[in-house]
Amino acid sequence: MHTEKYGSDDVTASLYFKKSEQSDFFFFNKYLMSLTKEGQKDPLQQTFYTDKSITLKEGYNLLDDRAVHKTLTTKDDLKYNAWVQLDFKNINKSGNYEMKQYHQNYGFDLEKTLAKYPIQELNNEQFKESLIKSLQRGNLQSASFLLNGEEKKLFITPNLSFKTITAYDNNMQRVPLQSLSQKQEQKESVAQQQTVGKEQKQNLNGEQNGVASQQKVGKEQNADHSIKKEENQSLDGEKKERKQRNRHKIAH
Repeated sequence: MHTEKYGSDDVTASLYFKKSEQSDFFFFNKYLMSLTKEGQKDPLQQTFYTDKSITLKEGYNLLDDRAVHKTLTTKDDLKYNAWVQLDFKNINKSGNYEMKQYHQNYGFDLEKTLAKYPIQELNNEQFKESLIKSLQRGNLQSASFLLNGEEKKLFITPNLSFKTITAYDNNMQRVPLQSLSQKQEQKESVAQQQTVGKEQKQNLNGEQNGVASQQKVGKEQNADHSIKKEENQSLDGEKKERKQRNRHKIAH
């Protein structure tokens, strides 16, 4: 028997081995986990089989009503990814809680869901990857939320039923995340409006530059016209001057 303590929760795991029919080897094929939470007398129990590759910590997370993301295998030996979670309302013939599965077609995307909230770990690829992997193992993971310019630590876990996340404060009291999501949407809306404003300003500057350019071209055209007019006047003056000189020669 293996014992473990997670916070104030006591966990025991009874390991079961089966002897091979062809040799003297024994194989570890399942373990019975019992979870006793603080203030509760009756423990929760569940048998986990090794073919599902549920680790001890993942087994504890499942018994503590959290979802775990696993790579599973069909009867045809095809692998697929799914979130699994215990259904505490239904017990099968073996005395185990039914295992609910949420496949990819269910429509829950953890990374996109996290992006709805001002979580600071998402700004760093290494921290982001670590956060996602921890949540996929079913851990109640701490995360830093930026609220009104200040960081606040919350504990989060995926909520598959509502395709969102659940958050708790340091006292393990539920924290409503709707307001956080709205603040994030408002922040994105303000940023979008600022972007649109910049584009409009750029377009206005472009129009003004176009008008200024047209005015410049008009001035240049007027200047050219004035120069040509002066040149024509100069030529007319020279012609008159030559005519007068020729008349003067004829008169003499």
